[in-house]
Amino acid sequence: MPASRVNVRELQAPLKERYRADPGAANIVLRVRNAQSDLDDPLHCSVSPDSSEAIWQSGAHSGVGGAGDVACSADILLGALVACQEVTLRMVAAAMSIEIELLEIEATGTLDLRGTLGVSRDVPVGMQAIECRTHVTVKDDGRPDRAQRLLENAERYCVILDTLRSGVQVTSTFEIDTVSS
Repeated sequence: MPASRVNVRELQAPLKERYRADPGAANIVLRVRNAQSDLDDPLHCSVSPDSSEAIWQSGAHSGVGGAGDVACSADILLGALVACQEVTLRMVAAAMSIEIELLEIEATGTLDLRGTLGVSRDVPVGMQAIECRTHVTVKDDGRPDRAQRLLENAERYCVILDTLRSGVQVTSTFEIDTVSS
């Protein structure tokens, strides 16, 4: 893989300066909403982030009765981890002028579907474990300490990895309206 075409340090320098001068400017809110989909189909949905025009299709996993034709929400969660780890690692490598020759990232999640199906109240609904494996081969520049720093920084700065490891307060509200038919 060739050296990065993007000068990450140059891109980030004005942002870092802005956030140092005005820490409040670094606080952002990300929002994803459900997108219009067929309400008669309980096995599929669409979601869209406010930050782009993307629409992601999702559906129930085949292990709970879904068709298995699109990613389930757990796939999307694991995909977010893989995507964040890859982008973070690649940006750190570019900032450090380290050339990546090979990059493989795999996330696996373990869960017991009896929880989400209500088969057993003793089984948690969510994932019991997530494992993320990252394998990177870099061009040898004679300084192996830099390669180690690359991995440490990529692990340190991955937003999704840190969120999953540290946990975050999640609030959820449900409202219901009724209409007469």
